[in-house]
Amino acid sequence: MSKIQITDVTLRDAHQSLIATRLRTEDMLPICEKLDQAGFWSLEVWGGATFDACVRFLKEDPWERLRTLRQALPNSRLQMLLRGQNLLGYRHYADDVVEAFVHKAAENGMDVFRVFDALNDLRNLETAMKAVKAAGKHAQGTICYTTSPVHTEALFVQQAKDLVNMGADSVAIKDMAGLLTPYATFDLVKALKAAVDVPVIVHSHSTAGLAPLCQLKAIEAGADGIDTAISSFAGGTSHPATESQVAALKGTEFDTGLDLTQLGEIADYFREVRKKYHQFESEFTREDVSVQINQVPGGMMSNLANQLKEQNALDRINEVFAEIPKVRADLGYPPLVTPTSQIVGTQAVYNVLAGERYKTITNEVKRYLQGGYGAAPAAVNTELQKKAIGNELVMEGRPADQLKPEMTRLKGEIGELAKTDEDVLTFAMFPDLGREFLKQRAEGTLVPEALLPVEHAKAKVSMATEFKINVSGETYDIAVTGVGDHGGGKRKIYMSMDGVPREVIFESLNEYVDDGHSKGRKKATEPGHVTATMPGNVVELLVKEGDSVEAGQAVMVAEAMKMETEIHANVAGTVKAIYVGKGDRVTPGEVLIEIG
Repeated sequence: MSKIQITDVTLRDAHQSLIATRLRTEDMLPICEKLDQAGFWSLEVWGGATFDACVRFLKEDPWERLRTLRQALPNSRLQMLLRGQNLLGYRHYADDVVEAFVHKAAENGMDVFRVFDALNDLRNLETAMKAVKAAGKHAQGTICYTTSPVHTEALFVQQAKDLVNMGADSVAIKDMAGLLTPYATFDLVKALKAAVDVPVIVHSHSTAGLAPLCQLKAIEAGADGIDTAISSFAGGTSHPATESQVAALKGTEFDTGLDLTQLGEIADYFREVRKKYHQFESEFTREDVSVQINQVPGGMMSNLANQLKEQNALDRINEVFAEIPKVRADLGYPPLVTPTSQIVGTQAVYNVLAGERYKTITNEVKRYLQGGYGAAPAAVNTELQKKAIGNELVMEGRPADQLKPEMTRLKGEIGELAKTDEDVLTFAMFPDLGREFLKQRAEGTLVPEALLPVEHAKAKVSMATEFKINVSGETYDIAVTGVGDHGGGKRKIYMSMDGVPREVIFESLNEYVDDGHSKGRKKATEPGHVTATMPGNVVELLVKEGDSVEAGQAVMVAEAMKMETEIHANVAGTVKAIYVGKGDRVTPGEVLIEIG
């Protein structure tokens, strides 16, 4: 048995798990020299939600981050997390986009690609895996671990064999929710090592407090490597602490060879850095063994809590936790990882808040039930499927086979704003967000979110639901997302500050907000008043003034929690007025469209 290889995930998954993916490149660079000298097998530095967070919040070019880290870490293997045919976005991309993305990531410095699919539908990994191999890089085939009546050891072993046949240089067990238990880990790793001749890596989040024990049992069963995070960014919904695992194995046949003193210096640095990001800390990233019951990963848990808080319904979070396993069963037991965690979680929120299961079905659930994400692990609820897609055909093949090549079209759509193929790929991942980022970059107006906390403020609200405020030279983007109950002359307003939900207490609120709704939009009181069921943004208007509509007809599409939902007319009639446009923020109870 050779020494255990360590992949440190501090620069990607650890801060994604604990501080909402907000760690900036400028706070990574000072410690890179020590990270580079520590002797890790690899450093996970990119992928997952980091691409999104760079563009959406930090206003950093994610490709420039990769190039900068490549230069700062010359002796280290750089590793990323890639969502197979989804890449780093939330939909499937055509094969030419996947191939271009992998090629550019490799060209900009990536060495190891951990490739997974949320459904473990290995057809969705084929193109990405081939592209990684064509680039001469390390392809790590990944099994998303979950528990259900259909997720058996035999199934995982067969998937590992298929991944190796696909060209995988190693196989990773990705336990994103912390569902592994120590003895289940031992048995699974033992079975995988007997079935495949490539290294087996164990990636487990500490959400349930079991991950360090699971990794030790994995090592005893023959695992070749584990993922850890430096102690100041470890534990809870992050990962086992690097130093603790190194100390546990020291002096044994599994000794990692890493130096605890050197690791301590790295931990000291990140301990101080983490203090800068305290407004992104969440009570929902702590250790909680209940994940073994509700199967909700930590990142998903904090997202759900924020959404319910915006709705003034945080007290119903346990109902949502109870609903999630039921929705998951209806959808054929998908593992809960991006994007299926958002798909299942958002639908569960709608089911609970509406007081009726599947009264509203998100577009993503409809797409899922139509086979748009791949094959469900088990049979889906046929009644739900019929309600969601009617008599439309269910796709049997690989979803990407339905997609035409996209790169030429994408280049044409973004035009001169894209200076490189990397820019085109940024636009491909997030069309609206990417276009705005590239436009602001060209204008020199990129402004990253501020790092100053605003916990409670007494301030006057603009008549708009979105505005900017300036505090001590720092500019904040503010969006009103919901209004709570009032008493004693005060009312709680739920707002997002640079994308992060905040609770703000306002004095004499009625001077600025009319009965919980922004001035300029009436309160919905009539059946012909179309309103949203959750705070979100308008994605698309499906009707125009003067159109005739039927009851139940979709009239607009809104987005909440990165999921899109159609909003329907309650009555038949003529569209008399439309009070919102694409991109507008909407709050439940406001009249968005009036039908008479």
